[in-house]
Amino acid sequence: MTYDRIGHLLLTPVDREAPARVRRLLQLGIGDRAVPAFDTFADRLAEVTGAPYSMVNFIDENRQFFAGLHTPTGTHTGTDLGAVAAAGKIGRFLARDHGYCPYVVARRKALVLEDVCDYPRFAGNPVVDEIGIRSYMGAPLIDRTGLVLGTICVVDTEPRRWGRAGLETIKAMAAELVEQIHRGEDGLF
Repeated sequence: MTYDRIGHLLLTPVDREAPARVRRLLQLGIGDRAVPAFDTFADRLAEVTGAPYSMVNFIDENRQFFAGLHTPTGTHTGTDLGAVAAAGKIGRFLARDHGYCPYVVARRKALVLEDVCDYPRFAGNPVVDEIGIRSYMGAPLIDRTGLVLGTICVVDTEPRRWGRAGLETIKAMAAELVEQIHRGEDGLF
């Protein structure tokens, strides 16, 4: 079992598709650098859902990378989300055992946590204490090969009632982004 420095049990799911995902992301030319079109998508996702933070997230064996990122301040610098959150900035990288997107990838379906503290499995995640995340909603980016490339997600520092409408919205937007990735539209890469 894995524990963080405070003693919370970390139950990050096993991700057997990670090596194949990394190969597919390399083939598509995404997943390892910020892409302005992904930032634009994250901005729109935040606007549509009313969330202060939104991400287009690609996950490898060890970390998560926010190729698209929206924050309330528009600051997208740094390399470690925990460290930069303490400085008031959100960065592009996050350890794989932080956050909830690895669950979305492993489950291959959307996840809605209106108040992460209501779920013992998720309440001990480091993003709760280090960043103050209280609400999460994410959906997988499943490409035509059947691989989960990553996720799109929104988070808030307050509990939120995302509801059925929020779930349907994030699932539809995930499908939309996958289509954009496949078409490479608007000079995405």
